[in-house]
Amino acid sequence: MHLFELGLVPTDYTGHQTPKDDQSVTKLSDMRKSSRLTLAHLNRLRIAHDVRKFEHEKKLKAVAKQYAPAPDMAAAGVPGV
Repeated sequence: MHLFELGLVPTDYTGHQTPKDDQSVTKLSDMRKSSRLTLAHLNRLRIAHDVRKFEHEKKLKAVAKQYAPAPDMAAAGVPGV
């Protein structure tokens, strides 16, 4: 079950990193190892994973539709040549 199905994530939420979340700038005083993951980090990772999975499934459906065999023209009422 995905977060979108439960309605826990707003429809306009992209799940991608926003500029306000960017904390990649380090200072000289931040030389220690700080690899603690908080629940907020884990939730953000889970949401991003769900978004990527949703986008991948959507892409697979589009590709399957593009490469599906053509419908039978005789059944559609188009006379053969």
